[in-house]
Amino acid sequence: MIRTIIVGSGSYLPSKILTNQELAAMVETSDEWIVQRTGIKERRIAAEGELTSDLATIAAERALADAGYTADDIDLIILATATPDHTFPATAVTVQDRLGMHHGAAFDMQAVCSGFVFALATADCYVRTEQARRVLVIGAETFSRILDWSDRTTCVLFGDGAGAVVVEASEQPGEISDRGILTSHLRSDGRHKEKLYVDGGPSATRTVGHLRMEGREVFKHAVSMIADVIEAAFEATGTGPADIDWFVPHQANKRIIDASAKKLGIPQDKVVITVDRHGNTSAASIPLALDEARREGVIGDGQLVLLEAMGGGFTWGSVLVRM
Repeated sequence: MIRTIIVGSGSYLPSKILTNQELAAMVETSDEWIVQRTGIKERRIAAEGELTSDLATIAAERALADAGYTADDIDLIILATATPDHTFPATAVTVQDRLGMHHGAAFDMQAVCSGFVFALATADCYVRTEQARRVLVIGAETFSRILDWSDRTTCVLFGDGAGAVVVEASEQPGEISDRGILTSHLRSDGRHKEKLYVDGGPSATRTVGHLRMEGREVFKHAVSMIADVIEAAFEATGTGPADIDWFVPHQANKRIIDASAKKLGIPQDKVVITVDRHGNTSAASIPLALDEARREGVIGDGQLVLLEAMGGGFTWGSVLVRM
């Protein structure tokens, strides 16, 4: 059967580091308060004039180089972002142009923090149905542009960055030992949209708006929703926590990550953590963490990797992939 395999990854972080100590000079907070509640010590902030497309393009170029391909080899670009350069056109077409790709298609996907998981699952559908042979999947965000820097409950959480993977079709035996994406599970429930949202938009207010969040409510739902899609992945593949080599969760909050891993029986030494240095980079967090782990030799070929995310909407999802 055709499987969608990951053949390259890349990432990019802006050079500016914003520490907790610097935030404490801006709003009523402290390094101790932030670390205790989130696990975050610092985050990256895009420079003035540095756009989501800029971050995405660099991550994409690095992923292509890692895979040994050029833009000519790509059929489709899917860019997950909640912070596009413009209302339209899609930021993906800007990246497509900058890569020198003038064929195929490119579009954005909006599922907030779950965006990369949704985009990867979508790429898998294109590949398995033979509508695309090779896809560039990107998660890129400049969340610093939609933060209310006077709101200490949100401005301490988020950062900017981008990550990307190149996936392609591969004939595999059709067994659990196959390389590639083995299963994906996506969910959403609009009843919870006001618990995590941006209070602006072109149709509603004609403004960009700022991120608003009911932190306790998000935390309350996050662990059960994450468990839902991970248990679905285990059931679909006949696997369990013991079979997982690495767990790469959305890097939103270390308390959520720890609670989810504990509930699912995944040991802490199998969990990839970058939230302490990146903050919550929304759709970029998983590909950033995945690329870092690959570059450092932590995640290797043949290993079974579980990806999961939960974000505004609410949206949530999982992908189980053998590298």
